[in-house]
Amino acid sequence: MTKESIDPQLDLYVQAVVARKAQDVIVLDVRGLTSIADYFIICSGRSNRQVNAIADHVEHFLRKEKIHPLSVEGNTDGHWVLIDYGHILMHVFYEETRRFYDLEGLWMDAKRISTASLKAQHRKEADDFDGEEVVVD
Repeated sequence: MTKESIDPQLDLYVQAVVARKAQDVIVLDVRGLTSIADYFIICSGRSNRQVNAIADHVEHFLRKEKIHPLSVEGNTDGHWVLIDYGHILMHVFYEETRRFYDLEGLWMDAKRISTASLKAQHRKEADDFDGEEVVVD
């Protein structure tokens, strides 16, 4: 894989979180910024139970694809579950915890990646939106 190419399996990881209705899913390309991983996948759950459900589903979904985590941290309290797949680190946050740690802000130099599953999720959210958008300056 060249520096510019994207891991073709990346969308599998995104599918796993999207399947459990994870909120605000983003994929950051951190290659060249850190040696701990190539990609961060960051998402949120609206409750501790949903955070744990997302994390559990990710593990089971990827295990069926013969992809096993190196380690899983934080799956007892449901505030921040970190699933380490070596080149991909998945951060599943409770919404308030995500705002507090602001990983997106810490890694703002990282390129954001949109996979096929993310694009499909955004289209579905746009189709389902029936409210009024409010822009705050």
